[in-house]
Amino acid sequence: MDRGTLRLALTVGALVLSLLAGFALGRVNAGGDPAPGPGAAPTSGVGAHTHPPGTGPHEHPTGAAAGPAGAETGGLSVSAGGYTLVPAATTFTAGRGRDFRFQVRGPDRRAVTGYAVVHEKPMHMIVVRRDLSGYQHLHPTMAPDGTWSVPLTLPSPGVWRAYADFSAVDATGGQHPSTLGVDLVVAGSYQPRPLPAPAREATVGGFTVTYEGTPQVGTSQPMLFRVFTGGNPVTTLEPYLGAYGHLVVVREGDLGYVHVHPEPEPAGGAVKFWLAAPSPGSYRMYFDFQVSGAVRTAEFTLTMP
Repeated sequence: MDRGTLRLALTVGALVLSLLAGFALGRVNAGGDPAPGPGAAPTSGVGAHTHPPGTGPHEHPTGAAAGPAGAETGGLSVSAGGYTLVPAATTFTAGRGRDFRFQVRGPDRRAVTGYAVVHEKPMHMIVVRRDLSGYQHLHPTMAPDGTWSVPLTLPSPGVWRAYADFSAVDATGGQHPSTLGVDLVVAGSYQPRPLPAPAREATVGGFTVTYEGTPQVGTSQPMLFRVFTGGNPVTTLEPYLGAYGHLVVVREGDLGYVHVHPEPEPAGGAVKFWLAAPSPGSYRMYFDFQVSGAVRTAEFTLTMP
């Protein structure tokens, strides 16, 4: 091979190697966006939906921890998803009512003033003592500066958990469902009550309430609640906050929280929810229902092996 032919062959070879290297680099860079990590916020799904009155069954999204295959639990921290619950004070005197005031501050550290109305209210607040007694379902009101307030009486000493359940609306109209939790302290001698034994029947205000079904970890199962008076089924259940019932479930120990809404209409006289257990353990279930304008709460203990 003469010198000119050799020079030409080397030039062509270098060009081929350069093209191959560029192709490989392009394949690396064109692999698409990486999958979101375990803690990344969803770009669709529960983080982007609303819950107008009359919607189908669903669990409130929480921005908090979930079991390996169970439902999400919320209220485990004062801050999640960029939103922080900031109470004005957290100490109470047993049996003495006063306003509980707080703000929700957003990623910009300013008080949030935009909220979606979810089941007729922009803010749902659940309060329960750490032994799962003393349940209250409240609805604070907001001042123009984003400060919420609600009259609150904690009847007995101990540590109580307050859950703020809301959907904040950002400047672009995006909704951010969250449940944040904070401890409230009542000084005095605290005598924790043992969790009542599991039972499928409870009585409250002259009504007997039963439930059928057993949730499974990682699988939503139907839960049917029926209300009776004098041994007869109550057929006059009234919508309460846009639904025929509300089901709050709190886990013993860490007080992980789930709030579930039912199907739009009773099924054969029963209020039907779909519930997946967050994990094995013991839970207290609180079923709110309304008859003749009065709201009552039936309570049940549930143990998941």
